[in-house]
Amino acid sequence: MTTDVGNGAAPGGSPRQDGTVRKLDRVVIRFAGDSGDGMQLTGDRFTSEAAAFGNDLATQPNFPAEIRAPQGTLPGVSSFQLHFADYDILTPGDRPDVLVAMNPAALKANIDDLPKGGILIVNTDEFTKRNLVKVGYAADPLEDDSLTEAYQVHKVAMATLTIGALEQTGLGKKDAERAKNMFALGLLSWMYHRPTEGTERFLREKFAKKPDIAEANVLAFRAGWNYGETTESFAVTYEVAPAKLNQGTYRQITGNTALAYGIVAAGQQSGLPVVLGTYPITPASDILHELSKHKNFGITTLQAEDEIAGIGAALGASYGGALGVTSTSGPGVALKSETIGLAVMTELPLVVIDVQRGGPSTGLPTKTEQADLLQAMFGRNGESPVAIVAPQSPADCFDAALEAARIALVYRTPVLLLSDGAIANGSEPWLIPDLSELPDLTVRFATEPNADDGTFWPYLRDPETLARPWAVPGTAGLQHRIGGLEKADGTGNISYDPVNHDHMVRLRQRKIDGIEVPDVVVDDPSGEARVLVVGWGSSYGPIGAAARRVRKLGMPVAHAHLRHLNPFPKNLGDVLARYDRVVVPEMNLGQLALLLRAKYLVDAISYTKVQGLPFKAEELQDVLADVIKGVSE
Repeated sequence: MTTDVGNGAAPGGSPRQDGTVRKLDRVVIRFAGDSGDGMQLTGDRFTSEAAAFGNDLATQPNFPAEIRAPQGTLPGVSSFQLHFADYDILTPGDRPDVLVAMNPAALKANIDDLPKGGILIVNTDEFTKRNLVKVGYAADPLEDDSLTEAYQVHKVAMATLTIGALEQTGLGKKDAERAKNMFALGLLSWMYHRPTEGTERFLREKFAKKPDIAEANVLAFRAGWNYGETTESFAVTYEVAPAKLNQGTYRQITGNTALAYGIVAAGQQSGLPVVLGTYPITPASDILHELSKHKNFGITTLQAEDEIAGIGAALGASYGGALGVTSTSGPGVALKSETIGLAVMTELPLVVIDVQRGGPSTGLPTKTEQADLLQAMFGRNGESPVAIVAPQSPADCFDAALEAARIALVYRTPVLLLSDGAIANGSEPWLIPDLSELPDLTVRFATEPNADDGTFWPYLRDPETLARPWAVPGTAGLQHRIGGLEKADGTGNISYDPVNHDHMVRLRQRKIDGIEVPDVVVDDPSGEARVLVVGWGSSYGPIGAAARRVRKLGMPVAHAHLRHLNPFPKNLGDVLARYDRVVVPEMNLGQLALLLRAKYLVDAISYTKVQGLPFKAEELQDVLADVIKGVSE
């Protein structure tokens, strides 16, 4: 829905007397260019200004796995998509309303996603014969009518204009041209009435040690703004009002940053030091980067020589009375599996963060997937149960990290926290919580002998949680044996007794099965739905958006989203039984559907996608609509 009004004033500039301002409720913008064109920085800066302005937003970065992919090629295209609105949104958007293409490769890789009538802004300087041939264009698409007949095309010589704007700075042509992404940012900031002060301040702070580079970027940013203000090409600018969000203080946050903050909060709420033992791996590395900044909160970060050493350090820290945490992605979980099994046997708290990516093996390091669920459930030798928690969005990562820590500390168990690339790199507004509302995670360590004979038995359990006592090494009178060999119930002595092993296996499983988790909540506004869609992790946004679309078409549908995947919520079986059909969309080949079928004997309809990309709301809308029509017939 749009409304036209005349003679609007762009922030930071004077009113444009001959312009038209169109008010929109939402916009999706995609910046796309070579991996060296700074598209991630450009998108992030636009996002920050949208957040500061008060819009609700969601982002989707997409970049190559290679550190420096071949310039101007399709595999080297990097993009950043931003959806911002004046109302609550759930996804980064299916398709862009505006595509900024910095070269032919970016155009070819993204043009099919731009709907007819969409705005296309093209950097004409890169449309050379050599660059066109690289991506398979037989002729320059800007020279015929193929684009102008389908889209609102704006041809802008961004590199030339940027170099001209920086002519007096003394920078060489090559260095000046690098600032063309800031020219693009300035132009888009003008088009959508974004504030400018924050970006200029950011650039001066980012390049504080190189003031000439800082000034060049500021000048390029202003040049883009002024180009929009003075050219006759853009007759319309656009406004998206702030969203009506719940009262409070918000900040833009990515999933990885929110996970890091959740771990910091867990340390504070438990009163324990936190030790992150880890090894850098895409897309989890930013958790290490962020946590390393917070030593003042009792956070110790260790970048180990490999994945096995990283989790070993984390588990050793837990043995010593700290909250041990390790972070990785799918291949790293495979390497950590033996130590996770050791944590199961020793029954120590441990948080294992798995930021899932496309597999198998090295797979697709920068692309998203949800294919580690069965690995988290069963990817260890023997009967080795662990708790599993999955956040549903970037901001939700904070609460999910606290929940993972709660379970680990209360039940003395490893907890796998399954994020993924879409959540980790995506961002959205986060309502900063009231510290008084955070859960109390205080831990009581064993301080005295607990057995009738005056000794300490490490496997005498809490009758409610079945957790064993946690004794800090060196505590007087609490000497005990610990390790990977099977334990005798109670004493913790090494035991090869068959009956004891059977008992301990079942006891460890019963402990996980008995973890208290909240009931699953069903979103069924009408109460008339016969079809339930069940999701987990980052599919929350696309499923929720698809459900909204289907309901607008007059077709009721219910949505349940699982945070706790082991154990499942106790009411899940009853919820599934209430509906005629259950649809389970996943970015894998049907792993949650397999578990639901096995446990609840429900004939789940599995809809899967493994393209390294999130679901689109429009594709799930079609799936749900077809199922609902089938039930109604």
